[in-house]
Amino acid sequence: MEIMKEDTTYLQELRKIAWREELRKSIPAKERTAKERVSMPSQDPIIRSTNSDEVNTGLMSELAIGEAQRCLDCVNPTCIDGCPVNINIPSFIKHIEKSDFLGAAKVLKETSALPAVCGRVCPQEVQCEATCFYTVKLKKAPVAIGHLERFAADFERESGSVSVPKIASDNGYKIAIIGSGPAGLSAAGDLAKMGCDVTVFEALHEIGGVLKYGIPEFRLPNSVVDVEINSLKQMGVKFFTNFVVGSTASIQDLRDEGFDAFFVSSGAGLPNFMGIPGENYSGIMSSNEYLTRVNLMKAAHADYDTPVYIGKNVAVIGGGNTAMDSVRTAKRLGAERSMIIYRRSMDEMPARVEEIEHAVEEGIEFMCLNNPIEYFANENGHVSKVRVQKMELGEPDASGRRRPVPIENSEYELDVDLVVVSVGVSPNPLIPKSLPELEMTRWGTIVVDEDTMQAKNVPDVFAGGDIVRGGATVILAMGDGRKAAQGILNYVQSKK
Repeated sequence: MEIMKEDTTYLQELRKIAWREELRKSIPAKERTAKERVSMPSQDPIIRSTNSDEVNTGLMSELAIGEAQRCLDCVNPTCIDGCPVNINIPSFIKHIEKSDFLGAAKVLKETSALPAVCGRVCPQEVQCEATCFYTVKLKKAPVAIGHLERFAADFERESGSVSVPKIASDNGYKIAIIGSGPAGLSAAGDLAKMGCDVTVFEALHEIGGVLKYGIPEFRLPNSVVDVEINSLKQMGVKFFTNFVVGSTASIQDLRDEGFDAFFVSSGAGLPNFMGIPGENYSGIMSSNEYLTRVNLMKAAHADYDTPVYIGKNVAVIGGGNTAMDSVRTAKRLGAERSMIIYRRSMDEMPARVEEIEHAVEEGIEFMCLNNPIEYFANENGHVSKVRVQKMELGEPDASGRRRPVPIENSEYELDVDLVVVSVGVSPNPLIPKSLPELEMTRWGTIVVDEDTMQAKNVPDVFAGGDIVRGGATVILAMGDGRKAAQGILNYVQSKK
């Protein structure tokens, strides 16, 4: 890496790193691996609940090097098996340990199109970190793989030396990606590396899909996503926004333009509701609408054309990550009372532990073992109250969680003026409707071959992410994109 001579601060930092590396080598190995897992620095809860700045502030280089030293350099690194995109985790961590932060970022980019994103929002605690030797064999805190991934990606971005993966020579194949969420971006990156001519079609006016409209900036800044997208552009990926495949143009229209194969990653943008009385009153909306308005349409700013109602007493129904994002957003917009209403206990919440902990720190109320059964409105038709029924846990259901059972005569009412319903989503139906020959499940997801992600009955169509899974994590969607990229290349080569 070239460093300007006048950049003395950066040179001093490098000298410090070199000194710490020499010091580290003098410490016996057993002592080096006996450290406690690093904690992610974050904003003070009182301060952060009033702003939209990122909650977690990232590791400094000294903390990152210290955490990297905890890696035991396993002969058979099971952490890789726990990563849906198969990042070479020991390799990138070893680069950090040696203070080669840019080298660590390059290793990440070999298999991940979105390392800075994944380091922030992936549930490492149930994936790579869950298969870490510390966790599996020693029953201790795993290496903070996610924190280190974020550190390496952030260091590269802030250094101004953002690398671009090696691209194979043009192979003559033209591939269309439908949707610019994590699955689509992951597939686009891999296909570009393989030498394909890749075009991504996005229905909205911003590239990024759920990364932009569904995740608040206090968890994932848009500027971070934009840098990842710009890397794909430098790799030759083309993007078209405000382009709805199935409406603006059909799959057949794109075939006629010379596209050899398609990857459908249109997500699960159709919100679910509970179907209870009063759910159509003004002031009740889905988490999809609420977060899209705030994150993508600047609804928090009064001078924009699409404002959102700023509630004083806000109830968010659900217990997943999207529910946490919604209730914490309401708090930041000025709600006096921000509540999670969830029909199971805190232990059964599907949200990440970190997100729940952050919400608790910020003063969010958790009304667990409660379930809304009816809404009431004022004279203007705006929601004013919710009737809630208390629940208790019964036997486990198909998900393995204990089933919530209503308690008779336990109903009561709460004052609310904004309700955000976050009880799941369904796949976007536009592509399936435009391709009636696609085989679909009863849940509206596309049936694919699990190894190649190729759709049944339509050989030039592949699919992944929420349009196949119905609702999953960013990293699982990215894993689908990687598998689809290889499946697509194999398919188009077989057609020669």
